[in-house]
Amino acid sequence: MTSSSPAVKAQGLRKVFGDKVAVHDLTLIVERGEVFGFLGPNGAGKTTSVKMLLSLISPTAGSAQILNAPLDNPDIRSKVGFLPEHFRFHDWLTGEEFLYLHADLYHMPRDAATIRIAELLELVDLTKHKDKKIQEYSKGMLQRIGLAQAMLNRPELIFLDEPTSGLDPVGRRLVRDIIRDLREAGTTVFLNSHMLSEVEITCDRVAFIKQGEVIRISQLQALIEGELSVEIRARNLRPEIIDGLSRWSANIRADDEHLSLTLDGEADLPAITRYLVEQGVDLYSIRPNTISLEDLFIQIVGTDGGL
Repeated sequence: MTSSSPAVKAQGLRKVFGDKVAVHDLTLIVERGEVFGFLGPNGAGKTTSVKMLLSLISPTAGSAQILNAPLDNPDIRSKVGFLPEHFRFHDWLTGEEFLYLHADLYHMPRDAATIRIAELLELVDLTKHKDKKIQEYSKGMLQRIGLAQAMLNRPELIFLDEPTSGLDPVGRRLVRDIIRDLREAGTTVFLNSHMLSEVEITCDRVAFIKQGEVIRISQLQALIEGELSVEIRARNLRPEIIDGLSRWSANIRADDEHLSLTLDGEADLPAITRYLVEQGVDLYSIRPNTISLEDLFIQIVGTDGGL
């Protein structure tokens, strides 16, 4: 295995349950050491895609590799961490016992496990709760002990499915800091989250999936910086004038005296201003804003379902 190989490579992965196509065509590459966001509306096939990549379910068609090896390679699986969205932990164990159980599953030497578990409990701020049974943990504490479990084996690739679910702002910041540290250590993070603000802060690249198919992959910074949302307040915005704006933007929304459109950058703003004035529009204000990931999400995958 070479370090230059992708962390994840999927080509045409497909999963069918009976007469339902859960994933139509999962094709993507996740590079080593990046934080990769996986975004899509509910029912888009995100969880099924992750389960295929983790060999928890078998694909109906297509192929994939993780860490330059087939999905069913047990040696490779030992280098992968996973925090599922809907976890069912052994709630009769204490937090520390739970981590020791998973250390035993990894065949970690006891001395090494003791050191690692102490580090992780401190990292996720659960040292003082290590002897408390998991059934007594809050939702946020469960999320944090799950995150510790996912990092226990110092994975080269870690899948985090909704890692900030149930966390307060302090907990979300802790997770962001952990993801940042994982990136700095060279760990690849595959992040599925409905918290678009968290994705915007943490991810290097994002993939948008809709109806079981990846429809766009992009560097996050370039995606956001390359799109500009323009808010215009004006009077006399006749339908033919709004239609004329389509030469600059394919995404235009008009509501009485308010107009919003999306541009590829600032270069067309002077021409748009001149056009509106020449058409006899009473222009009160024009305000460009860098577009948010939430707006981009709606543009790319539509509004037929939330994250």
